[in-house]
Amino acid sequence: MKRKAFAMLLSFLVLAAMLASCAGPKGGADEIVFGIAQDLDDDLDPHKMISAGTKEIMFNVFEGLLKPTTEGELVPAVCESYSVSEDRLSYTFILREGVKFHNGAEVKSDDVVYSILRCRDEGLVPAFAIISGVEKKDDKTVVIALSEPSVEFATYLTAAIIPADYEMQSTQPVGTGPFKFVSRVAQDNIVLERFDDYWGEKAGVAKVTLKIIENADSLVLSLQSGSVDIASHLTAQQVAQLGDGFRAETDTMKLVQALYLNNAVKPFDDIRVRRALSYAIDKHEIIDVVFGGYGSPIGSSMYPAFAKYYVPELTDYYMHDVEKAKSLLSEAGYPNGFSMTITVPSNYQPHIDTATVIVNQLKAVGVTAEIKLVEWASWLEDVYGNRDFESTVVGFDAAQMTARALLERFTSTHKRNFINYSSETYDALFAKAMITYDDAEQTEIYKQMERELTENAANVYIQDLADLVALRKGLTGVRFYPIDVIDLSGLHFES
Repeated sequence: MKRKAFAMLLSFLVLAAMLASCAGPKGGADEIVFGIAQDLDDDLDPHKMISAGTKEIMFNVFEGLLKPTTEGELVPAVCESYSVSEDRLSYTFILREGVKFHNGAEVKSDDVVYSILRCRDEGLVPAFAIISGVEKKDDKTVVIALSEPSVEFATYLTAAIIPADYEMQSTQPVGTGPFKFVSRVAQDNIVLERFDDYWGEKAGVAKVTLKIIENADSLVLSLQSGSVDIASHLTAQQVAQLGDGFRAETDTMKLVQALYLNNAVKPFDDIRVRRALSYAIDKHEIIDVVFGGYGSPIGSSMYPAFAKYYVPELTDYYMHDVEKAKSLLSEAGYPNGFSMTITVPSNYQPHIDTATVIVNQLKAVGVTAEIKLVEWASWLEDVYGNRDFESTVVGFDAAQMTARALLERFTSTHKRNFINYSSETYDALFAKAMITYDDAEQTEIYKQMERELTENAANVYIQDLADLVALRKGLTGVRFYPIDVIDLSGLHFES
C-alpha cells in the first residue's frame, strides 16, 4: 500500500510539473522571470561593479555616450553624434535631445562631465588616464581633450553616464537604459521595470524579475515548474532535461574559461609545471564530454568573437600529450606528481563540471587534484581579492570591445592580476601598445602578448563556453553580443 501511495504521489507531482511547464509566463504576458546563478555585487554603482554577472545584467540599466550593437559596432547612445579632431586629441559630443535619467531628470552636459571625470580621477576606468580635460560648451555639447591620441579610446566611452547630483548609485542605481532598477532582495531577486521614457526602442516586457538560483538542479526544476521563464549559461545536459515546453538558442559566453594558476605559489611558479598541466589537460575532451560538443576551444586569453585579435594557431599549441606532461613534471622535480586544490565558485555548474573532468585527466600524469567549492562572495574575496588560492576554474570576459580589456589584467602591477603573472617582456609589450597610434601595429602587439601568455603557460586555457539560453515556448527576442551581456530589452512573448 505504501508503495502504491508513493507511486500515485510521484505521478501527481510529475503531472503537475508537466502542466506547469506548459503554462504561460509566471507574471502575465507582460512580465518574465529570469533565472540567474549569482546575486549582483553589493555595490551597484556602474563605475565600481566588479563581477561579470553584475555587469551583464546592469547593461540594461546604464548607457554611455556610446553603446555596442550586436554586430560589434559602437553607435551613439546618450550622445546623438560626435566628431574627432584631425590630431585625435579632441572629441566633441552633441548630446541627444530628450534623454532622461530614470529619476525623470534630463541628461545635460554637467552629468557627462561629472561621469567622465569621476571615472578618470578615481581610477575607475584606467583608459581615461589620458584625458587631460573635459569641458562643457553648453547644455548639450561636451569636449573631451586627450594628452595623447589613442586608437581604442572610443571603446571606453561605453562607461555609464550618471546624474551629477545623485548619491545613491550603490543601492538605488539610476541610469538612462531601457530598464530602470526597482528593488533588490539580497540572495533572492532583483526587479527591473521598463523605462517608458527611454529615448530609443522600448523594451518588449514591462517587468523582469531576476531570480537568484545558485543550485543548478534547482534552476532546472524552477524552469520545469513554470516559476522561471528563461535562463542563460546552461549546459547541454540541463537543456536536455527541460522537455518540449522550452526551446534553446545557442551562442558562446564571450569569455575565457581556463584553469587559472597562481604563478606565485609552488609548484605553479615553475614554468615546466604549468606547461605540464597544459599538456595533461585535453580541452577537446572537456568540450565533447561535458558540453556536448558546444563551445569554442581557445589557447590564450582571447576568444574567437574578437576575430581582429584572435590567434587561432594558439588553440592547439599544447596538444594533449600525457608522456610529455610526465617528462616535464619529472624535470621540474615532481616525478611522482603532486597534490593541488582547484577552488571553484559553487554557483557555476559549467565550471564545476569542467573542474571535475580536469581532476580525472590530471590523474593520468600523477597529479592529485581536489575541488574546493566556495560561495561566489568567498571566491571574490579570497581568490580574486586576496589571491589566496592555488588554482581555480572560472571565466573572464571583456567589458569593452578591445583586446586591452582581456590582456591588461596580466601586467605585473595591475590590481586585477590575481594569478600573479610577472613578465618584463609582457609588461614592455603592453607599454608599447599604449603608445602606438597605428591600429594594425597595436593589434599585432596584442597578438604578441597572447603568444607570450601561451608560451609561458600563464594558465591552462580551455574554451569560450557555449551559452545555451532556454526560453519557455512563446518567449523570443534573445540578442547576442561580442561581449558578455544579457540584453533584456528585446524579450517578448509572441502574440
